[in-house]
Amino acid sequence: MTVDSQTARRIERAGETLQRVRDEVGRAVVGQKAMMDRLLIGLLTGGHVLLEGVPGLAKTLAANSLAKALSLRFRRIQFTPDLLPADLTGTLIYNPREGTFSAKKGPLFSNLVLADEINRAPAKVQSALLEAMQERQVTLGDETHRLEDPFLVLATQNPIEQEGTYPLPEAQSDRFMLKVKVGYPERAEEKEILRRAGMSEPAVLTPQASREQVLEARAALETVYVDDKIQEYALDLVGATRRPKDFGLALDALITHGASPRATLFLVRGAMAHAVLRGRPYVLPEDVKGIGLDVLRHRIQVSYEAEAEGVDGEEVARRILEQVRVP
Repeated sequence: MTVDSQTARRIERAGETLQRVRDEVGRAVVGQKAMMDRLLIGLLTGGHVLLEGVPGLAKTLAANSLAKALSLRFRRIQFTPDLLPADLTGTLIYNPREGTFSAKKGPLFSNLVLADEINRAPAKVQSALLEAMQERQVTLGDETHRLEDPFLVLATQNPIEQEGTYPLPEAQSDRFMLKVKVGYPERAEEKEILRRAGMSEPAVLTPQASREQVLEARAALETVYVDDKIQEYALDLVGATRRPKDFGLALDALITHGASPRATLFLVRGAMAHAVLRGRPYVLPEDVKGIGLDVLRHRIQVSYEAEAEGVDGEEVARRILEQVRVP
């Protein structure tokens, strides 16, 4: 493997830029480093992120702080049962004086969109959001409007409240590159949160990168070297979710449907972004394993037997990552 010095330096610069962004966000968000890494990976790859965690874990603060540190436009949409698709996409406004319609663009026309509690909105609204995520465009009347790059959707859902919710179907949750489980802070981190709560003024964040630098980092991502063995490893991991017996895994009874081809693409691209965050111009198996659980946990549908044993898609993915041979 040989990587020319110019490519290596370009990726190193992208890694340094993202590190500055991460440090700046850390002035507002205590801990949650794994979540911040995943948000940056989503930003680099253009893959949307589903955040799952109980209320109060700084999910909204992290998204807002990331936008400020990157000089990007940010909109938060609180999903509720009475939300309409037009509340996201916008609508046409009639001008009676001129007899014409003009487009009033909705909150989707931003760089970072936080869809808060996505599972509280009905299927029509979820579909409108997911269409914009996939096509990177919104149609109002007869006119189609392209969404500006970068465009990233960060959706949150509460795992402990199911009353009055509309869970995302598997085919729709598959559109999200990553599903990130956001956990409680460590004791020392929570003490720091207490200390900061007593401060009279919250931290004012300074932009550490421009939109152009974000796009440059995305371009640098495409130059990361991925060896054929790494690609084969990603194919093995996804293949093991579909045909576990072929890989010597006793998981057939636990899985009804394995991961889709999107999982293979996202595993490799996520690993490439994982390498860029570390300023490295090539992918290691550790990069694939580092992002593997977030890519696979929501793409494996488990059987009734698995549910009876308390085994979910995350546990199946963890066993696969532990047992499939690393190149």
